[in-house]
Amino acid sequence: MHDNARSPAASARKPETFRDAASETPFVRHLLIFAALAYLAFFLLLPLVSIFVEAFRRGAGAYFDALIEPDALAAIRLTLLVAAIAVPLNLVFGVAAAWAIAKFEFKGKAFLITLIDLPFSISPVISGLVYVLLFGSQSVLGPLLKSHGIEILFAVPGIVLATVFVTFPFVARELIPLMQDQGTGDEEAALSLGASGWQTFWRVTLPNIKWGLLYGVLLCNARAMGEFGAVSVVSGHIRGLTNTMPLHVEILYNEYNFVAAFAVATLLALLALVTLVLKAVLERRFGAEIAASRKH
Repeated sequence: MHDNARSPAASARKPETFRDAASETPFVRHLLIFAALAYLAFFLLLPLVSIFVEAFRRGAGAYFDALIEPDALAAIRLTLLVAAIAVPLNLVFGVAAAWAIAKFEFKGKAFLITLIDLPFSISPVISGLVYVLLFGSQSVLGPLLKSHGIEILFAVPGIVLATVFVTFPFVARELIPLMQDQGTGDEEAALSLGASGWQTFWRVTLPNIKWGLLYGVLLCNARAMGEFGAVSVVSGHIRGLTNTMPLHVEILYNEYNFVAAFAVATLLALLALVTLVLKAVLERRFGAEIAASRKH
């Protein structure tokens, strides 16, 4: 009886004692905040600021001249074209893969998840090399396709294929845990009320995943426009034809044309900033809806 009994004073003191032991002093708290801010400033803000400083080193005229130069415009157009093709393809694949994995049980499900994660574990350069082995002049497919007038390597199709490969996990990986948390209750209710599979998808599944889908698309687009390794292997570095913006930046930098290189690099930096701002705005404006969809 005595062992199990506790005085009210002891019970009252325990939470306070635990809280005091777990809480840090103001000095430690401020030190941790300063360390985090210093780390972010050194590794993120300082490189970002240096890009814009170098781009405008010779004034705004030289900056805009570098952006409207024909090879730069061709690189910008190609980057936008590749992203416009790769992102919708990955959107369709990501939704289909996430729907199949989260809503159904089937053999090979774990293997499919492993395949989706494959680009995260393989160097982009290796993925580009795979396409060289598949469609190069020493392969079986390369000469066959070339005989029919189809160019894969050192052309837009090869760049698109490499970009799709390195970016296809982003949409699927954003949607799979979200759809698994939501379960299948809403879809089953819609089907029991007479809705078709297509109606269930458009009116039930898609509205529930719209914010996760948008996040995945934003990340996929940013990676597609900024991809370097895989595209570098399959592009051939043909100026004005197969150079995307990252490849064009590399060429300009290697030619010691630093102002032009950093000018084009600012476009990629702005893309990253816009992606982060859009994500933050969506979370701030629709935070309650996003949280509700994740808990649904």
